[in-house]
Amino acid sequence: MKIIQITDTHLVPSGTIVNAVDPEEKLRAAIADIVEKHSDADLLVLTGDLGNHGEPEAYALLKEILAPVRCDIRLLLGNHDDRSNFVLAFPEQPRDPRGFIQSFIDTAFGRLIFLDSHEAGVIGGIYGPDRMEFLDAALTDAGTLPVTIFVHHPPMNVDIAHFDKIGMHDDGLLLARLEAHTPGVRHVIFGHIHVPLAGTTASGIGYSSGQACAHRFITDIDTPQPWWTDGNPCYRIISLDQNGLRAYSVEVGQKPTTQAPVCEGP
Repeated sequence: MKIIQITDTHLVPSGTIVNAVDPEEKLRAAIADIVEKHSDADLLVLTGDLGNHGEPEAYALLKEILAPVRCDIRLLLGNHDDRSNFVLAFPEQPRDPRGFIQSFIDTAFGRLIFLDSHEAGVIGGIYGPDRMEFLDAALTDAGTLPVTIFVHHPPMNVDIAHFDKIGMHDDGLLLARLEAHTPGVRHVIFGHIHVPLAGTTASGIGYSSGQACAHRFITDIDTPQPWWTDGNPCYRIISLDQNGLRAYSVEVGQKPTTQAPVCEGP
């Protein structure tokens, strides 16, 4: 199974610049590359902060940019999004019984679960009992294979100074619920931090973030005031199959230098 992840697109009305970067230009380039090179993708997941302010115009622009994509799409909410405006723009995106943007997809390699950590007016993530009802049910009948989780805010400590106070505000309950899932959690995939990160929790759950498609941070994990920077449009290819899960980072617009020869081995 081939899954494409894009995160932190931060769209605004066309022609607007955010932190010296044009989010529309970045996302259009990423989607064009995906459409050209990954027509065999099974799923595209955008892991939150779809818009920078959540205006209706930003979501209308997102809908237009995503129109050429032919595979299934799951859109998640981040702290910069607006739930009401999102639902009006994307009524087809599944919601749980309480109206949160949560759903799951069953695959031959385990259930994919999409979680909603957005709370209006909160920069960090919220995952309380009202949302946990969905997750409890989704895990209870998920089958015997490990599940894969998609969410905007990382449910574990990422040890980056800028995010010390804007992580998941749930006292560790979401991670604890995942740790209690007997068949296991294959991987937790998130955004929010605007830099690539991969790790394993103390209990052995693997996790990783995608690089932000729009503005990104210069990686400096010890400063609470890192610098924004520009970069190539980007996304990740996530392969899920009988060999497990692998995530490959792609940057659009890299300049080729010389071509490597075929390595025949051994």
